[in-house]
Amino acid sequence: MDKNFIIGLVLIMLMLIGYQILVPKPVEPAPVEQVKTVTSKPSVQSPTASDSTNLSAQSTDSNSVAQVAPKDLVIETNDTRIVFSNKGGIMKEVMLKKYKTYDQKPLYLIAENHNSFRINFPTATGDVRLTDMFFTTEAQNQKVGEKDSLIVTYRAPLKGNQFVEQTYVVHGSGYVIDYGIKSNATGSSDKLVQLDWNNDLLQLENDMHKNREVVTINYYTDDLQSLATSPTATEEEKTAEPVKWFTIKHKYFLAGLIADKHPFGNVAVRADVNPADSTIVKTMHVSAGIPMSAVQKGEANYQFFLGPNDYHLVDKVKAENFDQNVYLGYAFLKPINKFFLVPLFNFLEKFVSNYGLLIILLVIFVKTILTPLTYKSYISMAKMRLLAPELEQIRSQNPDDMAKQQQDQMKLYQEVGVSPLSGCIPVLATMPILFSLFFLFPNLIELRQQPFLWASDLSTYDSFIKLPFTVPFGVGNHISLFTVLMTASSIGYAYYNNQITPTQPGPVNMKVLGYIMPLMFMFVLNSFPAGLTFYYFVSNVVTIAQQLLIKRFVNEDKIRNILEENRKKNANGEKKQTKFQKYLEKSLQAAEEAKKKQAELEKRSKKK
Repeated sequence: MDKNFIIGLVLIMLMLIGYQILVPKPVEPAPVEQVKTVTSKPSVQSPTASDSTNLSAQSTDSNSVAQVAPKDLVIETNDTRIVFSNKGGIMKEVMLKKYKTYDQKPLYLIAENHNSFRINFPTATGDVRLTDMFFTTEAQNQKVGEKDSLIVTYRAPLKGNQFVEQTYVVHGSGYVIDYGIKSNATGSSDKLVQLDWNNDLLQLENDMHKNREVVTINYYTDDLQSLATSPTATEEEKTAEPVKWFTIKHKYFLAGLIADKHPFGNVAVRADVNPADSTIVKTMHVSAGIPMSAVQKGEANYQFFLGPNDYHLVDKVKAENFDQNVYLGYAFLKPINKFFLVPLFNFLEKFVSNYGLLIILLVIFVKTILTPLTYKSYISMAKMRLLAPELEQIRSQNPDDMAKQQQDQMKLYQEVGVSPLSGCIPVLATMPILFSLFFLFPNLIELRQQPFLWASDLSTYDSFIKLPFTVPFGVGNHISLFTVLMTASSIGYAYYNNQITPTQPGPVNMKVLGYIMPLMFMFVLNSFPAGLTFYYFVSNVVTIAQQLLIKRFVNEDKIRNILEENRKKNANGEKKQTKFQKYLEKSLQAAEEAKKKQAELEKRSKKK
C-alpha cells in the first residue's frame, strides 16, 4: 500500500473513535413495544393535546380494550352502500347507488377524508372522545334484502366496568338509518354528549356558483330555520332552542339527523366557503348536544336521513315538517305546489317517461283548466277594444284634465256595463301558478339528469353556446337556447296581445313594457333549469294558440249589440246594477261632490 494512503486511513479511524468517545450519546426514546407494555390495553389512539389528560387516564385503566387495527364493515342495501369503521363506531362512507354526480361518478354524501364525526362523551372522570376509540361488533359484511333490516352494534368499555354502545339499524330499502347511543356510565346526567359533524360538500351538480348559492343547513325548532346562503362568505348561527332535526342540504340531496324524543341542545351551524376551490362547494359544520340523561336511560334514539331531497321521500319521514327541506315557494304559493302541481306532475310520470313531453302535457293540462279565465279575459279585452274610439274621444275632449277624463270614462263604463278590471283579474289569477312553477322546477329532483332535445339535464341550464367570457348579473358563460326561445315567444305574445288590446293612457307605455320585460327575464333566467324555461316557452305558444282559437268563436258584432243594449237598459233604469257599477256610481258621486266643494272654495277665495 502507498504510505500516504495508510496514514490517511489511520487518521480517519482515530477521528471516528474520538467522535464516539467525546460526543455524548443522545437519550433514545422508549421503543414502541415498551410503550405498549407500559400502557397495556389502550383504548384510544393518537389523542390530541387538549384531551391528553383525560384520554391518558382512560387508556391506563385495566378494563380498557386492547388496541386493534382499524377495520371496515361494508353493508349494501337496495339504495345505498354504507361503510362503517370500528374506530369510533361511525359511518365512514355512504354512497347512493341510484344516483351519479354531474360527471357520472359515484355519488357520496359521506366520503372518506371529506367527512368527520367527533363525539365527546362526558364521564365522571372527564370527557372521552368516542371517535378515537376502537369499538367491537359482531356484524359482518353483507347485503341486506329489500324488505329486511340489519342491526349493527358497536360497543366499547369505559372506566370502572362501564360501557358505551352505538346501534345502527340499516333498512334494505330507503335512505333512513336508525341510530341510538346508550351507556351505563354514572354521573354527568345533566351534561350533553357533544356531536360535531364536519362535512365537505363535494360538487354533485355542474354549476359550482349556483351550488354555492343554494346549499345550506336547515334546522327545525318550532319552525324551519336556514343558514344564509352566501356564495362567497362564511355564515354561522347558534340557537339555544331545542332542535328537533337538522340537515346538511345539497341542491338535490340531504344528509341529516332527526331526534326522536330528546331534541338536540346547544346547536351551532357554520358554512365555510373558499371561492377559489373547484372541488368543494362548501364545508358544513354542525355542533349539537345529545342529553346524557337520555343516553343513560337508553332513550337517545335518532335517525340519519342520507338520500335525495325528493318530496315524496322526505314527506314520509317521521319528523315534524321534514318535507320543508323541499322548498316549494312562499307560504301563499306552497299549497299550489303541494296539493296541485306536485301531485299532477307525479300523476303524469306514471304514463310518460320523457320529461320534456311530460312538461308539454303539464302545460296543456294547466291551460285547459284555466280556459274559462282566458276566455273571460279575451271577452273583456274585446269589449275594451270596441270602446276604444269613445275612450279616445273622451281623452281628446279634455286633454289637460286627467280627473275629468277619468270621470267620463267611469260614466262610460257604467253606461255599457263594462268593468275594465275584468280583463286583469283572469290574468292575475294565473300568476300564482307561474310563480309556483318558478320555485318548483329548481327543486324537482325528478328532472335531474333527464335529457330532452339538446339539453342533457333539465334540472340545470342547457348550454347551447359556450362563451369565451363570463357575463355578470347571473348570465354566466353560456347561452341557453330554451331561454332564448322563451324570450322570443314572450315577445311574440306581447306583439299579438298589443294588436288586440287598446292603448291605455298613463305615464308608462304598457305596450313597450311588454317587449322590454321578456328581454330582462332572458338575462335573469339564462342560468335557471332548462325545464323551467322550456315550460314558459311552451306556455307562451299554447296561450297564443288558445287565444287564436277563442277568436274564431267570438263574434264582436254580438258583443257590440250587448254593449248597446246595456246602454239602453241603464238609461231606462231597467238593468240591475252590478257591484262594480254601484262602486262606479258612488265614486262618481264622491268626485262630483268634491268638485263642487272645490268650486265653492275657489269662489270664496276670489270674493275675499
